[in-house]
Amino acid sequence: MTWNVRIGINPISWMNDDLPALGGETPLETALSEGAEIGYEGFELGNKFPKDGPGLKAKLGEFGVACVSGWYSGFLAEDTVEAEVARCVAHMEKLQYNGAKVVVYGECAGTVQGQIDTPVSKRPTFRDAAAWQAYTERLNAFGQHLIDTYGIRLAYHHHMGAYVESPADIDQLMALTDPAKVFLLYDTGHAYFGGATDPLVPLKKHLARVVHVHCKDVRPAVITQARNDGWSFLHGVINGTFTVPGDGVIDYDAVLTTLKEAGYEGWLVVEAEQDPAVAPSYAYAKKGHDTLRAIVDRLSA
Repeated sequence: MTWNVRIGINPISWMNDDLPALGGETPLETALSEGAEIGYEGFELGNKFPKDGPGLKAKLGEFGVACVSGWYSGFLAEDTVEAEVARCVAHMEKLQYNGAKVVVYGECAGTVQGQIDTPVSKRPTFRDAAAWQAYTERLNAFGQHLIDTYGIRLAYHHHMGAYVESPADIDQLMALTDPAKVFLLYDTGHAYFGGATDPLVPLKKHLARVVHVHCKDVRPAVITQARNDGWSFLHGVINGTFTVPGDGVIDYDAVLTTLKEAGYEGWLVVEAEQDPAVAPSYAYAKKGHDTLRAIVDRLSA
């Protein structure tokens, strides 16, 4: 039986929004044309995409690719629901216009992920149970607003350098949020780097909440060095903590089999930030696509 998933990619393989020195000179059209040629059905968004719904639809249409979703920088850990509701309008309307069903919610309050001189270990944490509770209540309210107003589900991206990083953080987030209002973006690479050396463990624990998947592989030796030497998140990226599926140690046969058996439907997004001068964009994007495509085809046979 055919498995109802689509394979997309994030443009970070070509250009890095957090560190423009990595591929900053590469035109958006290069990423779109190469991604389409490789066989990707859609793209997540980045800073070089048109900011309005019709303009985005037209640009993606030139290359025959869909809008997968887009990162949204949220600040609910330190701000109000009302402020977030007002701040999100343009982004959510753009996603809605282009048929996206989920939004990638990244908590950016206090995050150190974009600070090249700050060790990832200096990330923010909630001071106590009351702070966790207040945060998740704000997430519930915002998630309900997105569903009611835009028909879009909040896919929470656990991320290195942010409030929700480790498997224990993910457990706490899922325990305290409403499963009808807040959902999970599962990122294999961030799960591994965050402490899940077997990414299947947290995945299986929270399968019912997963509505979006980022597929990145890891280089464990580099991650170990990053932890031991107190690297920043971006310093790790530059030095190769992440790579594409099929180029690291994560068992994507097991990951995708787990998702299929759980009835997951949606996007599988290759998102592997690297220095394109070291890891050429086209070659690595193709390796990631072909790795996932072969597994999906086999599971659909």
